[in-house]
Amino acid sequence: MKDIATVSRTKEVLDKYGFTFKKSLGQNFLIDVNVIHSVLDKAGITDRTGVIEVGPGIGSLTEQLAKRARKVVAFEIDQRLIPVLNDTLSAYDNIDLINEDILKADIRTVIQEKFQDVDDIVVVANLPYYITTPILMNFLMQDLPINRYYVMMQKEVGDRISAGPNTKAYGSLSIAIDYYTHAKTVQQVPKTVFMPAPNVDSIIVELIKRETPVVSIDNEEQFFKLTRGAFQQRRKTILNNYMLVFEDGKKKKQEISEMLQSAGIDPKRRGESLTTGEFAEIYNKSKEYKGLKII
Repeated sequence: MKDIATVSRTKEVLDKYGFTFKKSLGQNFLIDVNVIHSVLDKAGITDRTGVIEVGPGIGSLTEQLAKRARKVVAFEIDQRLIPVLNDTLSAYDNIDLINEDILKADIRTVIQEKFQDVDDIVVVANLPYYITTPILMNFLMQDLPINRYYVMMQKEVGDRISAGPNTKAYGSLSIAIDYYTHAKTVQQVPKTVFMPAPNVDSIIVELIKRETPVVSIDNEEQFFKLTRGAFQQRRKTILNNYMLVFEDGKKKKQEISEMLQSAGIDPKRRGESLTTGEFAEIYNKSKEYKGLKII
């Protein structure tokens, strides 16, 4: 039988089930098996690999994963797709489908139950634009035993994830990803390989989990609030932005300025010029100023 990731087979499956795309779920199905093979080659999927997939759709990527991996666990939020997937993937006994929102799922327990006999665990997914960031941060902030991520996403988000300081795409997302992983773009993906075709091209980003976070801080949630605050208004200096980040910041402008200088940061710099390490310096120094509270 033809691979699912072809135009003819995809149309056949959609017609068989009378499936209509939900724009709210960002559903765009892959119809180019060569792109999928390229991703799996880069991800190093072998018969000793456990794979977590998010949003399998009708199984285009899932099918190819199952041919290579020891075990595939696919989370699909759309109940309408479960009978479709049970049909299209019926030839494979190494796939578990979970009809659940990945943001609400107990991923750690799933890993403990499903991946007992694998050498490593990888996330491979074609992520919908509207929820790419929450999904990635949900995985990363839980400190799960996942070594690598190969995620397809719309180019704008991918550029932000892998961006460095002093670039237009650099922001708080870049810092959060850098905190947990080594990130890089590994492949461009044209919009023509999806059905329906999205409005923009996509890219595949590789995330390799760091053994320990790139900087040492005592509260990740507060640290990320601090980094997000630096980009509230990109054209403003870090001092002006931080007057909105710290409680009663306008009244404590001088104290914030002194804190930044003691951290080795010129208050006139903009957030986009600071590295993850420099943000950590600011965060750790702010802890010494009892009058400064991040809100």
